[in-house]
Amino acid sequence: MPDWLIEQSIGHHAPPVYVHVGGCHMAGKRSKGVARDAALRALAEGVDPCPHCRPDSRLGYIDA
Repeated sequence: MPDWLIEQSIGHHAPPVYVHVGGCHMAGKRSKGVARDAALRALAEGVDPCPHCRPDSRLGYIDA
């Protein structure tokens, strides 16, 4: 199981909607595993962290 997930929105070129901790029960079927740096980059680019698993806290990400 990957450590981090990015959940895509519906649609072929739709932007991602959430970053999750791997194994989050709220991660949808359109989630894919990513490396730590990709999860951090997604948060920095404005993708929302999942409010249930709080990947931003686990990654030590502080919105500057």
